[in-house]
Amino acid sequence: MTAAASDAFVFFGATGDLAFKQIFPALSALVNRDGIAIPIVGMARAGWDLEKLRDRARASLEKANCFDAGEFAKLSAQLRYVDGDYEDPETFRKLRKELGAAARPIHYLAIPPSMFASVAQGLENSGSAKNARVIVEKPFGRDLQSAQALDATLHQVFPETSIFRIDHYLGKEAVQNLLYFRFANSFLEPIWNREFIEDVQITMAESFGVEGRGGFYEEAGAVRDVIQNHLLQVIALLAMSPPGGREADEQQAEKLRLFRAMRPLDPERVVRGQFKGYRDEKGVAKDSQVETFAALRLSIDTWRWAGVPFYLRAGKCLPLTATEVRVTLKKPPLAVFDGSEVMPRNYFRLRLSPEVVIGEGALVKRSGEQMRGEPVELIARHHSKSDKSPYERLLGDAIRGDTSLFTQDECVEAAWRVVDPVLRNPQRVIQYDPGTWGPKEADQVIEGDETWHNPTPETSTPC
Repeated sequence: MTAAASDAFVFFGATGDLAFKQIFPALSALVNRDGIAIPIVGMARAGWDLEKLRDRARASLEKANCFDAGEFAKLSAQLRYVDGDYEDPETFRKLRKELGAAARPIHYLAIPPSMFASVAQGLENSGSAKNARVIVEKPFGRDLQSAQALDATLHQVFPETSIFRIDHYLGKEAVQNLLYFRFANSFLEPIWNREFIEDVQITMAESFGVEGRGGFYEEAGAVRDVIQNHLLQVIALLAMSPPGGREADEQQAEKLRLFRAMRPLDPERVVRGQFKGYRDEKGVAKDSQVETFAALRLSIDTWRWAGVPFYLRAGKCLPLTATEVRVTLKKPPLAVFDGSEVMPRNYFRLRLSPEVVIGEGALVKRSGEQMRGEPVELIARHHSKSDKSPYERLLGDAIRGDTSLFTQDECVEAAWRVVDPVLRNPQRVIQYDPGTWGPKEADQVIEGDETWHNPTPETSTPC
């Protein structure tokens, strides 16, 4: 059954940085490209009025290089503004009045989680939560216990089916392409298991540091910031079994099974690093033990993946910015040709950012009389970025009631259970030089004769 679309969009934190960088451009695209014609109500406690909100929206679009006078006029006409304290019942009475005849609003909480309880209660008491949906940003909690507490707070007012936990990474075209590649190609399924796959590596590298956000990063760290959410979600798309149908709940059910099969991490098998110079950042403790790099091995206890190691690493101040998946296949059981030369294994390589590339590593015969091989990479797909930004796609889906790209409470809690041992009992961080691939101790995470496969700048041009 198709869900009814929301008939008003309310975003708390309308004067904040997230609204300026992401929400206003996404809303403009939804209004002008998708034809969404509903009241858009900005909520804040900044002493602003509607004209100042419109000025802020205009500045946002100009900064994003997507300002068009005609398009802005359409967005501006749908904007509303309510100013007030989130703990004051009068603020929510004004909101209910501004919503007018809207009966199915959606509320985007672009605010700190500490404010969720008062906002949820204010929405309920004013009647603004009836038949409503709510969107919350990642990270959803700081650990398993806080995630469960946030769930309990929201569930006092909203049923689980009305809660949309947004992770912009799931809205990226490249991540969607990963899901499509898995289940739209029949040649993959026979080999996508422990019988043929040696290991899976995922690298999320950033060449920059914390960029003046040291205070934020002191509260997060690489495990909370990207591994618990972004990279575990990528693993879910790589390793989940085919959903039973097209409905969103079918996909969510398979993800949940996969998350529950992930073995909790052993802190002694996780290498945490910190780039030299991080402690000089504003807002960072001089003796900080927050990791800017993490490398680990993950095990998935299912029939399909038992014994296959999943290696993850993420870090800042690495040699380049790229996110890449590499699925290495096992060697052929018998060396039919000259076995004296050491040849690389077959693999699939999926570059998720900044370019979108799917490649297959294969061996072909060298020119000459001898049966000797050389490695080549076959580029399966090379795609420019989507016209839609992740926030445009995700906010549009939420307004329409499509939960496919959002995470359930059980999935969030299962992901926290995987990383919680590392957060509760972390090993000391190891310093590494900026511009390197992290501390050398990270090499010990890889077992056997394999090594980390470092992403390189994309140079191949497909036919």
